[in-house]
Amino acid sequence: QVQLVESGGGLVQAGGSLRLSCAASGRTFSLYTMGWFRQAPGKEREFVAAINWSGTSTYFADSVKGRFTISRDNAKNTVYLQMNSLKPEDTAVYYCAATQDYDFPNDASRYSYWGQGTQVTVSS
Repeated sequence: QVQLVESGGGLVQAGGSLRLSCAASGRTFSLYTMGWFRQAPGKEREFVAAINWSGTSTYFADSVKGRFTISRDNAKNTVYLQMNSLKPEDTAVYYCAATQDYDFPNDASRYSYWGQGTQVTVSS
């Protein structure tokens, strides 16, 4: 069982930066692939980024490639999403999630555990 708690969301102007954190409970955090997803009002949840258990492999949605980075600290049971050059279209609730495989890191149905989400709002 893994419990996930996101933090770091907020209001930022276009072009600004935010860093989201996701703290996980449980001793097996280092065994999980971690992903970030987002959902804007009236839209479906979409994949943002994922990182494998060791941090040696990452995967990004085309819409955030080159602007966002994902990292993890297994000693702290935490995964991070650094978001730079933010755009108004990045406005959404951001969720972190955990899965035990890395076969389809952009597939939300593969993730067993989800956080409650944190709001990111980018003003123009």
